[in-house]
Amino acid sequence: MQDFFTREKLPVIFGILGFILAVLFFTIGFFKTILLIVITAIGIGVGIYLKNNHILDDYLKK
Repeated sequence: MQDFFTREKLPVIFGILGFILAVLFFTIGFFKTILLIVITAIGIGVGIYLKNNHILDDYLKK
């Protein structure tokens, strides 16, 4: 089983993500799901920007 997950890591991850996306579409609707994805992407982008520019390094070291 460990060999399967090592060999097929990306298909398993994207299969789980697809399942979660499908559940979101059916439970909260298309536009709310798209809004959730966009807001999450913006948050990830801000986090990457802050990490790459070392803006919060002093604050996070405390």
